[in-house]
Amino acid sequence: MIRYKLLFLSLLASFYCFSQQAPELIIYNAKIYTLDDKNSVAEAVSISAGKIVKVGSAKELLKTKTKKTKLIDAAGKTMIPGLFDSHLHVIRGGRFYNTELRWDGVKSLKIALQMLKDQAARTPQGQWVRVVGGWSAYQFEEKRLPTLEEINQATGNVPTFVLYLYGHAYLNKAGLEALNITADTPVNAGSLIDKDINGNPTGLLVAEPNAYLLYATLAKLPELSHAEKINSTKQFMTELNRFGITAVMDAGGGFQNFPDDYAITDLLCENQELSVRIPHFLFAQKAGKEFDDYSNWIRTVEIGQGCGDHGNHSDSKSAQHSEPLEYYVQGGGENVVASAADFENFDKPRPELSPKMEEQLKSVLELLVKNKWPFRIHATYNESITRFLNVIESINKETPLNGLTWFFDHAETVSEENLKRIKNLGGGIAIQHRMAFQGESFIKRYGLKAANQSPPIRKMLELGITVGMGSDGTRVSSYNPWIGLHWLVTGKTVGGTKHLSDNNLLDRNTALRLYTQGSAKLIGLDGDRGQIKPGYLADLSLLSDDYFQTPESNILKIEAELTVVNGVVVYGKNEFEKVAPKTEKAIPAWSPVNYYGGYQNK
Repeated sequence: MIRYKLLFLSLLASFYCFSQQAPELIIYNAKIYTLDDKNSVAEAVSISAGKIVKVGSAKELLKTKTKKTKLIDAAGKTMIPGLFDSHLHVIRGGRFYNTELRWDGVKSLKIALQMLKDQAARTPQGQWVRVVGGWSAYQFEEKRLPTLEEINQATGNVPTFVLYLYGHAYLNKAGLEALNITADTPVNAGSLIDKDINGNPTGLLVAEPNAYLLYATLAKLPELSHAEKINSTKQFMTELNRFGITAVMDAGGGFQNFPDDYAITDLLCENQELSVRIPHFLFAQKAGKEFDDYSNWIRTVEIGQGCGDHGNHSDSKSAQHSEPLEYYVQGGGENVVASAADFENFDKPRPELSPKMEEQLKSVLELLVKNKWPFRIHATYNESITRFLNVIESINKETPLNGLTWFFDHAETVSEENLKRIKNLGGGIAIQHRMAFQGESFIKRYGLKAANQSPPIRKMLELGITVGMGSDGTRVSSYNPWIGLHWLVTGKTVGGTKHLSDNNLLDRNTALRLYTQGSAKLIGLDGDRGQIKPGYLADLSLLSDDYFQTPESNILKIEAELTVVNGVVVYGKNEFEKVAPKTEKAIPAWSPVNYYGGYQNK
């Protein structure tokens, strides 16, 4: 008993000393939604050594400033905790961001095609024009997809690839020639190259029965140079900061090989140039060889240890913070074995998984569980989830999970019965706003009644399941988190179709908590983030509008005007630009980023 009392007194003394630290930064004259247990609202926050020291009135906190304290007047703007995307492909997306023409947020197909034409005119020989996800036909005023004829007219002899979700992709005539796709090109399993009545490829690539052809075609396009990839990844992180994102769980992805394709983010971490926290998962790439890959990684990779040592929570860009941001392997997934990949294309029937899936999945999950490796599993359909849970339950009987971190990604059509099984096994669910981009297609195939509860968010929360929110950017949904928050509270797609029923909507407070505390809780990090309170990480975002007060339609227009990660300003806009790092120009010079930026919030 004496030992516990001494420990308590020691912790109390440490907190007292921390609370008495001279602040390095004070942000005042803000409307701070703390998201603490009382939903307190404050007007100032003081920060030191990457953590929040005090939250309260401006008068109170400004008394604690010293000559070295940096002051930022928030001009009455709304502040929230930094957003944590539980499922975003930032490592892969960063490497290619500077090559991509983003149609995210574009309001009309006419404008999108003009952007395509203008970008083709400035793209040098040997390079491609690429539109890679983040848009829906229903976001356009015209409510339709482009035609191959329109794409060919806009791009001429410049090779072009346009990806639409994971449903299909368009190659223009120059792209077909560059990749030497002809009438004689063999069609591999899982591929469909559309052909005309003469047997010649039209340029339409269809994901049937899976998206391998789309992945594989993208992988054949020219990559950026090493220096350009560094710049590209920094540009993409700044774009995420633009929307208030301060942390991301990277979910791996197809053609994202470990460790080679992690070299850019490895280097940025070592150089303390990351501006988002990136715990990441390893995604086995070779079908049938997943057990070998995970066996090797278990021998050579330590969970939670990386460039940014788990637990230090320190940041970049400040001489006062010597440790880099969190950047480490969190576990295995999102696809653990290829035979369990139930990718979504709601324009087509649900894919049937291989009868060998259970045996292959069990061997890999047993390996992960025995070695206490957290895991996540991509699971769109309830039919797949039933089979996955059968495997997990059988493993749990032999090797108890005992609180091991694991969760499903997506779970659009999960049943209440399976939700209860997930809860009993201690699992969580990472949901994304994929239905905001595919709701119309889902309704056409499965009906509005099914779409009303896809996914059944309210039921997940009522059962006490840990739920984190994310985007699944960049090749399916847009990375813009405000699309997701708008979707959670309105149930509407980017095309304005309401598919979630009223009893499946969330209030704004609950929705925001899923994008902050919920994502952190999925991997046990909610003890020091997701709230603005003393002792928590100083990951903050100052918004362009009051999320809690603005009309619902305006949520889609919200951006960050100031983003702070671990007490360091990483992004500033308008009057806050002067306190933020200067953003570099994108390279190469012809990059679409230099002409359009990323998300088109206009």
